[in-house]
Amino acid sequence: MKRTTFLLVTILCSVLSFAQAKYIFYFIGDGMGTNQVLASEMYLAELEGRIGRKPLLMTQFPYSGQVATFSASNGITDSSAAGTCLATGTKTNNGALGLSPAKDTLRSVAEILQQQGYGIGIMTTVAIDHATPAAFYAKVPDRNMYYEIGTQLAYTDFDFFGGAGFHKPVNKHNKKTPNLYDLCEEQGYTFAHGYADAQTKMNAPKLILTQTTDGIDRTKQAGSLPYAIDRQEDALTLRQIVSTAIPYLSQRHDRFFMMVEGGMIDYACHGQDGATAIGETLDMDATLEEAYNFYLAHPDETLIVVTADHETGGMAMGNGGYVLNLQALQHQHCSSWILSDQLSSLFKDNTPTWKMVKDLLTQQLGFYTSVELTADEDARLHDLYNKAVAHKDGKVKTLYKTMNELGSTAIALLNKKAHLGWTSYDHTAHAVPVFAVGVGAERFTGWHDNTEIAPLILKAAE
Repeated sequence: MKRTTFLLVTILCSVLSFAQAKYIFYFIGDGMGTNQVLASEMYLAELEGRIGRKPLLMTQFPYSGQVATFSASNGITDSSAAGTCLATGTKTNNGALGLSPAKDTLRSVAEILQQQGYGIGIMTTVAIDHATPAAFYAKVPDRNMYYEIGTQLAYTDFDFFGGAGFHKPVNKHNKKTPNLYDLCEEQGYTFAHGYADAQTKMNAPKLILTQTTDGIDRTKQAGSLPYAIDRQEDALTLRQIVSTAIPYLSQRHDRFFMMVEGGMIDYACHGQDGATAIGETLDMDATLEEAYNFYLAHPDETLIVVTADHETGGMAMGNGGYVLNLQALQHQHCSSWILSDQLSSLFKDNTPTWKMVKDLLTQQLGFYTSVELTADEDARLHDLYNKAVAHKDGKVKTLYKTMNELGSTAIALLNKKAHLGWTSYDHTAHAVPVFAVGVGAERFTGWHDNTEIAPLILKAAE
């Protein structure tokens, strides 16, 4: 697909219409604020040697707006409350899934459309019982009730799930209850482990697509798919999940709804890891091409909506002076998670030399070659090296990963070189974008509360 033809196609195909959206794609970038999107575009432009933007697919959609994200209980939402609102159109308290503040059961757009004959697919880069996907089917007062969430998933009768597997497949408080993988199979689901395996199981009545490592030990917790920056050749990707779900749902239903979550944008931003966050944003945008290609084939029957549940990290472009250097992030070749683990491994069984540590930082971040450090910055890293040798290195705890201070500081230095700043290791109250194309897309322009998105999707399906 040549993106240069995008605007012409959009003008021809995205006319104001009251036709019914038979095919609905609902993309949610977890933690993806406006600056995560803009930073990705400006990073791509810098790689081309210029100042400006290289537009993402989502930002070329003809209709766009901004969305406020506060919850019923907090000015800054958590993912469960935000997911519930995006799924049901009703605000709830932080921590709750599928329940109102008064504990009333809420129906998600997926559940409503299922009753109207739509095929349903729920997919993510994280565990399929995590907050955002769970918001479309689960009703629990506490998002940490993973086993209960997974049990409810098994009884949804949704056609397709895709992601990393179950976060907690075993009920440790009651060993008489079934493993979630076994329970899902009892309810008619077939598991496919990896993209290739999924292609052999396209005739299964109901399908759950997970990573290739899942199912070997069904007591093991599933975390997430690998970050795009860490991805090995045989790793399952969000794009593969969506490219499997589209024909799978199409051959069973004359209409379908898909929720697609880019969940790892949030994880990277919790760790203030700019290169990895941009990589995840670009990866979700690449996945969006699968939906857009489907839209081009069915322009009068398809709606694509892209938004976010909240912003994470308070990402800011600019940390002093009128300059950006986002291209410095191209020298990062692994996530902060992997870098921290690699540094920990160096110190685990022996004492590495300072040169060995510098070589690793050169390999993974371009330090001392492509990225110049000041004497003070080098001294800071050397001091942390000495602390690690003495086993007195500090820990930086984020929501999903505890990293060593040396690795965290190295990533922070690269972000500083890129003039990328952060205000938090948590969520913020920043507005998030919404982009739309297709049937009913014109309704998503302007300023919205997050309570409005799900009802507007349902309106398009009328």
